[in-house]
Amino acid sequence: MKNTICNPFLPINEYIPDGEPHVFGDRVYLFGSHDKEGGYTFCMEDYAVYSAPVSDLTDWRCDGISYRADQDPDYSERKYMYAPDVVCGNDGRYYLYYSMAGDYGQGGYFGPISVAVSDVPEGPYEYLGFVKNADGTPMNKYVCFDPAVINDDGVIRLYYGTRYGYEEDPDFLTNGRLESEMEMFNRTREEILAYEDSINGPSMLVLEDDMLTVKEEAKHIIPYKVKGTDFEDHAFFEGSSIRKVNDKYYFIYSSWLNHELCYAISDKPDRDFVYGGTIVSNGDIGLDGRKPEDRLNITGTTHGSIENINGQWYVFYHRQTHKSDYSRQACAEKITIKPNGSIDQVEVTSCGLNDGPLPASGSYPAVICANLTDFHMPHVSNCFINDTCPNVTHFNDDRFIGEIGDETLIGYKYFDFKNVKKISVCARVETENNKYISNAPERIDERSELPEFKRRAWTGERKKYDKNTIEFKLDPNGETVGTTEVIRTDDELTWSVFEADVEIPDGVHALYLIYHGNDRIQIKDIIF
Repeated sequence: MKNTICNPFLPINEYIPDGEPHVFGDRVYLFGSHDKEGGYTFCMEDYAVYSAPVSDLTDWRCDGISYRADQDPDYSERKYMYAPDVVCGNDGRYYLYYSMAGDYGQGGYFGPISVAVSDVPEGPYEYLGFVKNADGTPMNKYVCFDPAVINDDGVIRLYYGTRYGYEEDPDFLTNGRLESEMEMFNRTREEILAYEDSINGPSMLVLEDDMLTVKEEAKHIIPYKVKGTDFEDHAFFEGSSIRKVNDKYYFIYSSWLNHELCYAISDKPDRDFVYGGTIVSNGDIGLDGRKPEDRLNITGTTHGSIENINGQWYVFYHRQTHKSDYSRQACAEKITIKPNGSIDQVEVTSCGLNDGPLPASGSYPAVICANLTDFHMPHVSNCFINDTCPNVTHFNDDRFIGEIGDETLIGYKYFDFKNVKKISVCARVETENNKYISNAPERIDERSELPEFKRRAWTGERKKYDKNTIEFKLDPNGETVGTTEVIRTDDELTWSVFEADVEIPDGVHALYLIYHGNDRIQIKDIIF
């Protein structure tokens, strides 16, 4: 009998972002970066590969560390391995492609693209070398970052790149942007200006069967200049991924907006890609016209892809925790590829890989919430913030939602309710003695978006309450179906269960918890 599975679908103390799912044989494998719980920068842990039978996506397992950063010769200079991809070569072995970087991604654009090899998808992998030109020199055409690879009927195609919009500025040569690119990409002025189009942008090359040597030189698959095109509002930024669906090539990427996975389609692997749309946003931005300021979660980087698993298509992406971009967790949603090839944007849910809605019975970790907002949520691209806002976090061995303040909304999508008359929460009042406090320095990247009011503490301007109350609703703007009180106790580390009588009709519904109170609280479990 299959279990129930939620988002995030790996253990709640695991952080595997930048997911590339691939079906090899009768299992689906998730290759990705590996963040540290509460880490201060990206990708602080060694690679670990999770896999599940294609017939049972509730049964994920990890066979341990698959590849260590210190196996790469560049480890002394750059200690972190960024978003990888894996392909089965024509010899039947498995090849891992990745880039190295330092703190906050520094040096990640310097190249080269490294390669490791294993006899089995889950590893362990051994260092093989780097992508090189025919003369043995490192391949460094364009910017070698975020590699993706496909075995296209025996042709090994490698996609990679990043894109900054500096060169679209009409005064690019005089406003300091050129100097910024020189520093960012570790290239000379002459090297950058030598490109007919741009050093920026998504690129593709073909490899020899040795999986290292360039067979066909790299070329842009999408022109750099996107102003006036369908790509303008969702321009490529990073996170290249490639899939072939019904003889068409789907290029999946993280856009400049940073919180969304987009796609483009072409009949050819190396040109003529047409913008398709957004597949998923980790803040549901764009869904039903939702604007960035109305994001339903903390947003930040995303990176992932699509995969057909046992006849069903899914999109894999990641979410942010710990008020940062450095502790990201793997999530997935069902998608549909329409007969015309298009993919509609899907909403973030709590039930992703599950066969259907979650049964409203038993206990669930509170952190499987699909929406978590105080209606002023930040965008934390390459950031760690100290400002107070509701977030998924941890303290000792507990994982929970912390910093829940007045008016916070916590949404779960979806539950199948059958004769549910009571709902409980395992919760406690938050204090300085039971909250996660990072020793990492606050880092605010230029691309972050922090609502201005986050820069002030709670004041007497706030509404005053006689008690701390949680409302239960099936619609954020609908009627309250039950309430419970969260009571402060003398033992700040102990969790207590608070029960509500509820009136919920049988059927599939979202469940929303809306908190009102003077204290901040934490919620660890939802119990039916």
